[in-house]
Parts: sequence; structure tokens; C-alpha cells
Amino acid sequence: MSDSPQLPAKYRAARWYSGPRLWSTLTRAARFAGEKTLITALTLFYCLQDKDTPPQAKAIIVGALGYFILPTDLIPDFLPGVGYTEDMSALVIALGTVSAYIKDEHKAKARERFEKLLGKRDTPPPSEFS
Repeated sequence: MSDSPQLPAKYRAARWYSGPRLWSTLTRAARFAGEKTLITALTLFYCLQDKDTPPQAKAIIVGALGYFILPTDLIPDFLPGVGYTEDMSALVIALGTVSAYIKDEHKAKARERFEKLLGKRDTPPPSEFS
């Protein structure tokens, strides 16, 4: 048994977050997750990138995006119709929690990136995901 302290469960998913991992998950999820899930994840991503977003909100966003990226979760993501159910729940809860910091520009960028994502599934991550 390890003597190192364990992170509380709600913070463990945050370790999975990175821009390139998010891009990889978004491109893979584009076939299964649905528009709302992807746009919510992208909206949170652009809010996270905003220098005006406070650290507490960024921590919540990183946790939700980390959960979205997690390779294993409660319901396998590849199951059509139900695979991204709990991922969407985590994203929606985070979005509701940080909604005061979501700007119209975050939503517009998310929509624009979503439209591009649908046409370019096998492209390398854009610079903002590096």
C-alpha cells in the first residue's frame, strides 16, 4: 500500500486534462457524442482559455474536461446513444456552475470550432489546443 496521499475522487479526472488530449477526444467523439456535448465541451474550453475567468471556475472546467477525456468511465463512450451520457452530465453541471463567466465569444468560438471539427476529423490539433 502506498503512503502517498490520494486525490479526492472529484479531482482525479483533472489529471487527464490537456489541450491535445481534449482535441483527440473531440475528434473521436464527433461520431458518437452529439452536437450539444461537443459544443458544451468547446464552450468550457474557450472559457478556460480566457484570462478573465477566475481560478475557481477554471478548476471546475478542468475537472469536467478531464472527466470527458478519461479513457474509462461509468458508461463506455463507444456505446451509441448512451456512451456520453455521464460525460454530458459532468459538462452541463460545470457549465451551469461557471455560467457567470461564459461569454458570447466563448459560445461563438465553440460553434465555429464545432463546424470545422465536423469537416476535419483527422487533422492535427489547432494551435489553441497545444
